[in-house]
Amino acid sequence: MRISQRTACLLLTLVFVGPATNAVPPGRTNSNNPPDPDAGTALYEKGVLLDGSPLVAERADSPPLTGANAACINCHRKSGLGSIEARNIVPPVTGRYLYRSPGESGDASRRPYLPNLRLSRESYDHASLAAAIREGIDSSGQRLSYLMPRYDLDDADMEALIAHLVALDPLNVPGVTSDELHFATIVTPEADPVVREGVLNVMRNFFEEKNAAPKVAGVKTMQAPDKAAQIKRPPNVGRLWVLHVWELTGPAATWQQQLKEHMTAEPVFAVLSGAFGRNYEPVRDFCEAEAVPCLFPNLENTPADADSDFHTLYFARGVGLEADLIAKDLAESSPSGSVVAFYREGDVGEAAAQRLTQVMHPGWALQTYAIPAQAGPAILRAALTKVPSGAAIALWLRPTDLAVLGPAPRGLVYVSGILGDYENAPIPAEWRRAAKLIYNVDLPDERRVRLEYAHGWFRVREIPEVALRAQADTMLACGIFSDTIKHLVDAFIPDYFLERIEDTLEHRLLTGYYPRLSLGPHQRFASKGGYFARFTDPTAPQVERIGDWIYP
Repeated sequence: MRISQRTACLLLTLVFVGPATNAVPPGRTNSNNPPDPDAGTALYEKGVLLDGSPLVAERADSPPLTGANAACINCHRKSGLGSIEARNIVPPVTGRYLYRSPGESGDASRRPYLPNLRLSRESYDHASLAAAIREGIDSSGQRLSYLMPRYDLDDADMEALIAHLVALDPLNVPGVTSDELHFATIVTPEADPVVREGVLNVMRNFFEEKNAAPKVAGVKTMQAPDKAAQIKRPPNVGRLWVLHVWELTGPAATWQQQLKEHMTAEPVFAVLSGAFGRNYEPVRDFCEAEAVPCLFPNLENTPADADSDFHTLYFARGVGLEADLIAKDLAESSPSGSVVAFYREGDVGEAAAQRLTQVMHPGWALQTYAIPAQAGPAILRAALTKVPSGAAIALWLRPTDLAVLGPAPRGLVYVSGILGDYENAPIPAEWRRAAKLIYNVDLPDERRVRLEYAHGWFRVREIPEVALRAQADTMLACGIFSDTIKHLVDAFIPDYFLERIEDTLEHRLLTGYYPRLSLGPHQRFASKGGYFARFTDPTAPQVERIGDWIYP
């Protein structure tokens, strides 16, 4: 899906390429009346012109594209730094790669390394850039590839677009110095103390090992048709990794401000992993508002609309995915019926039950039952006895509740794997015959080999396995993080960093708990579906899959 979407955007290839600095574009007009930066952003990212009409992209022998389908972001990406898709090179279009100052040499030695940079053309000025966009003629007078659409922009729209391209070059990137890279991990007051310590133990060991590793010399080479134009660039191997632990306190309404204060005092390039409770929204809002990459937080409940974000990536959807899987399974089994969902007040199961009310098939009647937070097992048992005969049951309950469910049910039972601990859920034997376990991860036999490396790594470093899922996910996140940073070389640009993860994640072999990982534009969940499973033993944690991996 990721490759086909980008290919379908007509691959704006071979256009705005070459050396540049942060110089103001030569020949810029209307300097006393600069264009609205938001207008340029809307044009570039959404395909909306200044007057609100849709952008039109035309190409010979093809129907025109309009609006969002014609937007530059589809191929040149949010960062403006482009990509490589098979043999198609989508070049960078930010100011420092388009222009160079008068008297500057033609090489790109001052610019961050990009594998898709071409060095063989002349620098653009304002007039030649406008000609490239409107007429398909590059700065050297050569006709551009037919894959690059032509855009008939008026002067005001052209000014807005060019201003946005220049603005894409960050002048100062937080957390990056000549000898250090700074990162943060976040812990909220609601986090389980055991998970907190397990996650921080993994991260501290990983960072210590990263900084202690020998620095390997090597070079990266800029691609160019003209061999003489290639530039060798040593990869970044000398910077020290610095980890900051941002511990939040007090009510959630204050967290976003606390995060801004942390960011001011300890600027970081990205936020990694962390430990959280039920509420992640203030952290998510901070990441998006401050444009800070926030990678793979350990969450039981993820935002349902996270695919609309850009700066936050998740391994998998949480209990909301379980609700979607239940709704899909019930609708496929029967056009109508009834289901009763149980959860503890104040726990994340409440969000799951709310999600189920939103996605339940119209023919199905849903009743939700909140067990008081401090209520004993008798309250839960009494509530379960009132479930109508033949109704399905959905349990978003922790192991302490699952172990004391009482008499066997009279219908189908769905059990949250996230809250119940998957195959280790202590469900009474008489309940197991009717139980469907919900997995947003792989089953034990399939993931066992992939987790051997994590087990060995923990064992060698004497890291206690106190919260294995969170610890394994944290180690996986650190590995993805490290591999991506290595391939950035010296292009430490937050949006480009996220795009590199989108490009490379699907090629990763060790994926921990997950059958496979992949990301694409408008995809923030690296693992996107789930399984149903049944117990095969009345007392032991033995399960088997029911059907295939499901994308609800």
